[in-house]
Amino acid sequence: MELIERSLVLVKPDGVKRGLVGNIIHRFEQAGLKIVAMKMVWVDQAHVAKHYPDSRQDLMEAIGKRTLETFEKYGLEPEKVLGTANAVDIGRMTNQWNKDFLSSGPVVAVVLEGIHAIDSVRMIVGHTLPSMAQPGTIRGDLSIDSPALATTRKRPVRNLAHASGNVAEATYETDLWFKPKEIHDYKRADEDVMFG
Repeated sequence: MELIERSLVLVKPDGVKRGLVGNIIHRFEQAGLKIVAMKMVWVDQAHVAKHYPDSRQDLMEAIGKRTLETFEKYGLEPEKVLGTANAVDIGRMTNQWNKDFLSSGPVVAVVLEGIHAIDSVRMIVGHTLPSMAQPGTIRGDLSIDSPALATTRKRPVRNLAHASGNVAEATYETDLWFKPKEIHDYKRADEDVMFG
């Protein structure tokens, strides 16, 4: 069925270290998403660099612009805190913090499958910035970190989990984190009731 998608979720080191893996996975399963692959890994910088590539200037600029908007909102001066106000440079800096953090401890990588899995997973996870995430979402219920605090401490926002943003990203990320033989095809007991 073409409505069936797969999405990659990473429970980041903050989620693992806080003992929230079971809670996070439970929310996806409870919503009807099926785990088709899962493992705990501690990846190195080379692997993380493939997940968070620096090569896309447009992405680095977008990350930097969001950071600059946060600085403006909270009356912070980027040059004082980061040494620059250049959006691309700030985007690269933030991306490096993300890479450092993702390789700083164990990560639980999960491939979820289901109807509109990509949008469903992102809805369940909540807004990228926990301080803006709605109650009832993973980030809204379990984290309160803010981009202003994170940037002034020169670290990424600790938002517990990564979720693929679109089909191309989900495919790329699934292939990056899992070999084909690690992904399983089976039927959950409730599939006929939920989707039949």
